[in-house]
Amino acid sequence: MPKVHPTLPVGYHGNVSKSDNRDSTASERTVITQRKLPVQQENALGREAYLVIIYGEDLGRRIALGETAIEAGRSTACGIPVDQESVSRHHARIWWTGSSYKVKDLGSTNGTYVNDALITEVELNDGDQVKIGRTILKFMYGGNIEASYHEEIYRMMTFDGLTQIYNKRYFNETLEREISRSRRYTRELGLVLFDIDHFKQKNDTFGHLAGDAILKDLSGVVRAKLRREDVFARVGGEEFGILTPEVGMKGAREVAEKVRVVVEQTAFRFEKHVMPTTISLGVAVLQKDEDSADALYKRSDAALYRAKQGGRNRVEQG
Repeated sequence: MPKVHPTLPVGYHGNVSKSDNRDSTASERTVITQRKLPVQQENALGREAYLVIIYGEDLGRRIALGETAIEAGRSTACGIPVDQESVSRHHARIWWTGSSYKVKDLGSTNGTYVNDALITEVELNDGDQVKIGRTILKFMYGGNIEASYHEEIYRMMTFDGLTQIYNKRYFNETLEREISRSRRYTRELGLVLFDIDHFKQKNDTFGHLAGDAILKDLSGVVRAKLRREDVFARVGGEEFGILTPEVGMKGAREVAEKVRVVVEQTAFRFEKHVMPTTISLGVAVLQKDEDSADALYKRSDAALYRAKQGGRNRVEQG
């Protein structure tokens, strides 16, 4: 029976449209499967190997790999069950060849990806990310695997597994700290909230895997346009936040407009599909008589709502 780790607060949101579940939150648990490698394999390898779920249900679950092949899929007979519509009953197989681990797609409908590349069969290297449906598993292989595992768990407490930007938990904590710092040193602070226009429609038209691809690629293009001091996070299913320390309304609006333009001009692709994408943004700055993170967030969110009501693909301020 797997053990449930009670202390891991992770910000997994999944690919959920805000209109479907605006307040979607993650299951905050870590399930650790305690299985030792066979003695003969430890002697042969001199090291251990695991898969760790870094995005999806059972976030943080560690799956030990041995000499016996293990399959991932929707079937309950699979050693890695992934109960999602986008996953085939027998989706992929991972096995020890005698010198390395390999992963093979088993003719699945939606394919198996390693480091975002569609594969048929490939050798796995330490740190590779295997995507089965909308679940991402990180392959860990080495002599100091316990330390690597705990480092990954710590990272999950801060970063979103799909987009590799900060998660909501970290963002909220940073917002509180930045408000305190702004008050202490009488400095400005801007907050930009944005979400993807008609995201549910994109999921319905192209599928959730395409929606995940948009979320990940969008995060990359936006992050490249921000300063090192800015804090960029995924704070909901398709909602994002940007903190701009020491920036007033004029500068925060400029950041928002720059982000809006780069998203509009990017050709988001998944397989054969090109998916034109826009965002709506709300901007607010910390006011002199305001000492509440919640109040600042609400004003930015209200501005975002006005941007969507006003026709989308635009910036409004609160």
